[in-house]
Amino acid sequence: GLALRGLASAGIDLSDGLAADLGHVLAASGVGARLELGRLPTSRTLADHFAEPRRWELQLSGGDDYELCFTAPAARAFEIEQALAALDLPATVVGQVEAEPGLRFGTPDGGAWTPAAAGYQHFDGGHA
Repeated sequence: GLALRGLASAGIDLSDGLAADLGHVLAASGVGARLELGRLPTSRTLADHFAEPRRWELQLSGGDDYELCFTAPAARAFEIEQALAALDLPATVVGQVEAEPGLRFGTPDGGAWTPAAAGYQHFDGGHA
C-alpha cells in the first residue's frame, strides 16, 4: 500500500470480496465502475474446477485474500507499474471508474453480467 502513496486515488483491502469492497470505495466517492471479468486474475485450480459464471461469482465474492484494490488516474499507470515492480508486486488492471454510480460487469464477449452475490455483508448476516 505504501508504494501507492501519491499515485492511487483510493484503495481498500479485499477482505470482504472484490465486488463488496470496491462497492464501498465507489459509494464513498460517488462514482461507479465497470469491471472486465476476463481480466480478473484466475488461478489454475479455480479455472480447472469452476466454469463461468460460477468462477466469476467466486472471484468477486471471495475475501480474506490479503490483496488490495485501488483506483488511480490512467496517466499514473507507468509510475504505478514502476513502483510495484521495484517491490516485485504484481498488479492487474481489471476495469475503469465511471461517472455513473454502481458497479457493472463486462463479460469477455462484450456482454453484461449480474452476479448472484456481491460479497460479505457485515450487518446483513453474511453474503448478499
